[in-house]
Amino acid sequence: MYSKDQASQIRQAFWTAFGQYIAPQLSADGLKINWVNYKTGIKHVSFRMQAANRSASIAIEISHPDLGIQELFYEQFKELKAVLHDTLQEEWEWELHGTDEYGKTISRIYKDLPQASIFNRDDWPKLVSFFKPRIIALDEFWSTAKYSFDALK
Repeated sequence: MYSKDQASQIRQAFWTAFGQYIAPQLSADGLKINWVNYKTGIKHVSFRMQAANRSASIAIEISHPDLGIQELFYEQFKELKAVLHDTLQEEWEWELHGTDEYGKTISRIYKDLPQASIFNRDDWPKLVSFFKPRIIALDEFWSTAKYSFDALK
């Protein structure tokens, strides 16, 4: 197994490599974008890519501390579910009021990639092939859908 420092270096190397690989890709609005740290422009709504020892996931996370408001955001995404899944070209999992790794209540719309490890460089192409089309599709969805959330800001 890796030390904490080694694990951190491997994760950093992957995300740096992924960031460099996807950097030439412009956003749906034709702008340069930081894909790894994607900014939705709405506080408490984020697009999160995670890769761990045994799996990876990409998610829309709603982390508003007021659970009622968090549910309003979730319901607004549900209104756009058909558009989202059409843009992604696949169904994702929906979870209202789950718990993140820190014990905080969040809501998520996500897709998992099982049996892939960030610590196995042979899996990196699989991880890139998993993340790239989905983050690009999320951006395409968000370029029009974000306006539906203006009233909730």
